[in-house]
Amino acid sequence: MRIVIVKSIKEVVLEAVDFVFKEIWKKPNLVLGLATGKTMIPFYKELVLAYKNSKIDFSEIKSFNLDEYLGFNEDDKKSLRYFMDINLFNKINIKKENIHFLNGSAKNIELECRNYEKEIKKTGGIDLQILGIGRNGHIGFNEPGSSFKSKTRKVKLSDTTLRDNKVKIKYALTMGLATIMQAKKIILLANGKHKADAIAAAIRGNVNEKVPASILKKHKDATFIIDKYAASKL
Repeated sequence: MRIVIVKSIKEVVLEAVDFVFKEIWKKPNLVLGLATGKTMIPFYKELVLAYKNSKIDFSEIKSFNLDEYLGFNEDDKKSLRYFMDINLFNKINIKKENIHFLNGSAKNIELECRNYEKEIKKTGGIDLQILGIGRNGHIGFNEPGSSFKSKTRKVKLSDTTLRDNKVKIKYALTMGLATIMQAKKIILLANGKHKADAIAAAIRGNVNEKVPASILKKHKDATFIIDKYAASKL
């Protein structure tokens, strides 16, 4: 695991965009794993800017998002797909057929999750997975107690996640921890003092299912890009 500590969220974002740029430059048809959340808004804004300045071309990129709320489809303004559309997809030249997203309103949820795993494998696997981290140490919607062997599935959201995300939907679909760990490279972005406990537990604590992000210490190529506030308890 590599840890990059910078001064501000702006520097977190610039480091992350530079990381993505280098990976796309090496492999124009990169398979990207994407996340949602407040930390991702300035990150996607900077990616869009890089695209507009002709620094990044998304035309051959394939993407897989981590998660979606149960019962929501892409037309729902509270869905995570809508979040991605307004913050990234609608502003870059990624092809619609190359965007992969869990369908929260699928009739057969188990089949939807199995098919998502198959689609990831069909592309050759995720080359670079972008992650945020919850205050309770969750990555994706893998809440504390999630099995390290977990695959894409339906999950119940914790009270902490519901409060932080300001949603009333109690269930979601998420890539599992085992699915995330199959990515060839991973970067996790975090900023702010409210993430300091989670970052400290993930980096300094034991690898433990009570802190889902701690599994990243076992990954062969994972990088934490965090500001000095998120790093304050290391």
